[in-house]
Amino acid sequence: MIAKVIVDIAHSEVDKVFDYIATDDIRIGDRVSVPFGRHFIEGFVVGLEKSSDLPYEKLKKIGCVLDDFSAFSDETLKLAEFLRDTYHVPFALALRQFIPSELRGGKVKEKTVAIVRLADNVSEDRISVELKKNAIAQLAVIETLKMRKEAGYTELSDKFGAQAVRALEKKGLLTVTLEKATRVPYGTLESKSDDVKLTQEQARAVYGIETTDKQISLLFGVTGSGKTEVYLKLISDTLKSGKTAIMLVPEISLTPQMLKQLRARFCGEVSILHSRLSAGEKFDEWLRLKRGEAKIAIGARSAVFAPLDNIGLIVIDEEHDGSYDAENSPRYKTIEVAEERARLIGAKIVLGSATPSIDSYDKAINGEYYLAEMKTRINGKNLPEFIVADMRREIRRGNESIFSSDLKSEIDDCLKQGNQAIIFFNRRGYSRQIICRDCGNVIRCKNCDVALNYHKDQGVLKCHYCNSTYKMPSACPECGSVNLSYNGIGTQKVVDEIKRLFPSARLLRMDNDTTGGKEGHFRILKEFSEKKADILVGTQMVAKGHDFPSVTLVGILDADMSLYFSDYRSNERTYQLITQVAGRCGRADKSGKVVLQTYNPENDVLRFAMNYDYVGFFEREKAVRKSAGFPPFSLILRIMVEGDEDSIAIDALKEIYFNVKAIYDRERDKFLFFNKMKCPVKRIKNKYRYEILMRIPSDDRKLKDEIYTTALSVKKNGVLTYVEENPSNLY
Repeated sequence: MIAKVIVDIAHSEVDKVFDYIATDDIRIGDRVSVPFGRHFIEGFVVGLEKSSDLPYEKLKKIGCVLDDFSAFSDETLKLAEFLRDTYHVPFALALRQFIPSELRGGKVKEKTVAIVRLADNVSEDRISVELKKNAIAQLAVIETLKMRKEAGYTELSDKFGAQAVRALEKKGLLTVTLEKATRVPYGTLESKSDDVKLTQEQARAVYGIETTDKQISLLFGVTGSGKTEVYLKLISDTLKSGKTAIMLVPEISLTPQMLKQLRARFCGEVSILHSRLSAGEKFDEWLRLKRGEAKIAIGARSAVFAPLDNIGLIVIDEEHDGSYDAENSPRYKTIEVAEERARLIGAKIVLGSATPSIDSYDKAINGEYYLAEMKTRINGKNLPEFIVADMRREIRRGNESIFSSDLKSEIDDCLKQGNQAIIFFNRRGYSRQIICRDCGNVIRCKNCDVALNYHKDQGVLKCHYCNSTYKMPSACPECGSVNLSYNGIGTQKVVDEIKRLFPSARLLRMDNDTTGGKEGHFRILKEFSEKKADILVGTQMVAKGHDFPSVTLVGILDADMSLYFSDYRSNERTYQLITQVAGRCGRADKSGKVVLQTYNPENDVLRFAMNYDYVGFFEREKAVRKSAGFPPFSLILRIMVEGDEDSIAIDALKEIYFNVKAIYDRERDKFLFFNKMKCPVKRIKNKYRYEILMRIPSDDRKLKDEIYTTALSVKKNGVLTYVEENPSNLY
């Protein structure tokens, strides 16, 4: 038998199938060790044939099979092919998405623990003979095992001494066996709940989604309408039908909250997959899914590759969120991958949001998706009231604080009533930049062409692109002046201002600086939900999906800040952020208020958000995009070139541009835009960056693939080239 093997090297030079002689026990989907050059490396069996085009005597034998299970099913191999062909990446890189990185190279193995039990047929007489009355520790071990039947070797050794355990084992009174142990992330998140009686809107949504002949449904429900209960009911029905389910959330911060709800309803059927787990936890959770011990996978975007069989449902919560677009190779779109996976196996997809993406809502109203709507909150309460604070007027009145008089007044009332508040500002740190008042120098990162941000709590400057940290200078590095100015604000400065205005208020801050580690998000959210803080200050992390019954006030600082980003989706993102963060308050019995601070209160996007008028916003935004030729009425392709040296990157860009321009000259009528330029941030992590931007018809797959192939065919040492579709970030 001949095995068709993809070697685990993600390089175009070896991106092909290699033939090896296989033994009868080798299966399609196995990970194997194969001789390659002078070494043995890992590979993936993607096919088995009876013969090879190469002479049999020239073929090498597979070394060994690496696992006692097949890493890939027929379905996941087909999905890997989709990744390879759609996003033009090496097959090995596509295959890697389906296995934990810890599995590769044998970095992590199954965990075993030593379990101690009383030996068979150990009588009281024998114990009295073997043990002296003064062997107190040994007797205590025996008594413990009589009560508990078994215990961990380490536990007994720590409690009674290793010498006592070893002595009993030597006497034959105990048996010690190595047994498999499962590492359980968030082991404290255990609870039990029964099914909740659905509201009429929820029940109607479930019925519609389950009975529609459409494969994809959009669940469009206002914040607080109970979308999660709809998901849980759909998952429950899926499991009852003998199938499995995947639940995707956009942020790791949402994972513990959703995990708690899933475990409460489905107990041990749930497995979690995300990047902040320990290596051992990732491996164990993946293996539980692979072996069918868990039926539900929950996690961020990579959980779309969960090793489940017989999938019946894929839920993508907050489907509008940009984090579902992978920014590292392979640069896949999670919804696209989910759609292909569902198509391969006949599963259903549910996209959920209070602020759907323009693309998803357009497909829903045009009949491509089934549209399920929930227009009211489950408690019957009105959506929060908006108060507009015109910061231009505040400045004219002499208020130089970052808080308007309205917001200060509302915070004061909120605290007096014993309620909680969320203050949203989408920029971390203390100050956005440090400027010398004498020479005008802005202190910048050595690795990136960006200003450094001051982080007061650590007394350092940080780059928010490469994460480099610098000591705060005492003087300007250019002219030596000590006259340095702190310009702009971040969440740290917001916290300081609240402390000044409300010294008795208990504060928590939630941003990338405070949420490190596996349970960073969980710790902050738990403390806030337990009312150990009065005010939560945060970036967009606080805007998504959280449910705090005591929050009655939301303050949105610089609400129009994101309107002016150089991105065709800036209006859409502004609307989504405002609506989502506003939806965090007034979710229980108490009504909510939102203070929206802006320098442009007349802006249409803000007006639509304050009136919760998504349909009005959608119609306006769709008309604007249609007239301008932006997605979904076109496809934006961005060819990125990153080089170790500026001149090399420019040379690569010129060659790619010359080749792609030949396509443009031939198909000029299909191009809405075509140009080359340096990136807005020219250098990141010491990589010089240039781009070619174009807009082409969204349905012309042949033209798109030709552009991909042409761009990626140019190869130069020290240069990375990749192509992005409708990129989420244009920095």
